[in-house]
Amino acid sequence: MKAVIQRVSCAQVKVEDVVIGEIGQGLLILLGVGHDDNAETAKRLWSKISRLRIFEDEAGKTNCSLADVCGEVLVVSQFTLYANCKKGNRPSFIDAGAPELANELYEYFIELVCKDGFPVATGSFGADMKVTLTNDGPFTIVLDTDEL
Repeated sequence: MKAVIQRVSCAQVKVEDVVIGEIGQGLLILLGVGHDDNAETAKRLWSKISRLRIFEDEAGKTNCSLADVCGEVLVVSQFTLYANCKKGNRPSFIDAGAPELANELYEYFIELVCKDGFPVATGSFGADMKVTLTNDGPFTIVLDTDEL
């Protein structure tokens, strides 16, 4: 799995000009699923994300986790994180998981966030979405479970 994690002061996702998910302070997670991913991969990724200390404490140091700041989470499916641009100028997505697997693991990842008690909002798997955010910092981290 791959994830682009953005520390945000607010974020929202729209489908056909209708807001379907929005959060205040927290994390916007763009989530990509590869064809070799499984439930254990999702658990490992969420475990890492949930413990990242990327929020500022009272001294302005990044010592706080999502739980420490009572943050919210917006999870948006993003198969384009698996773009392969080695040949030509048109990306290939052959490394992305099949839609059935990707949706299953996307939903499972959301369940993991919910089980840990975080308020969670979502995009709509496979839909044409418009995501807006205010990146706080800016602070953006890219994680790949092949490298965790």
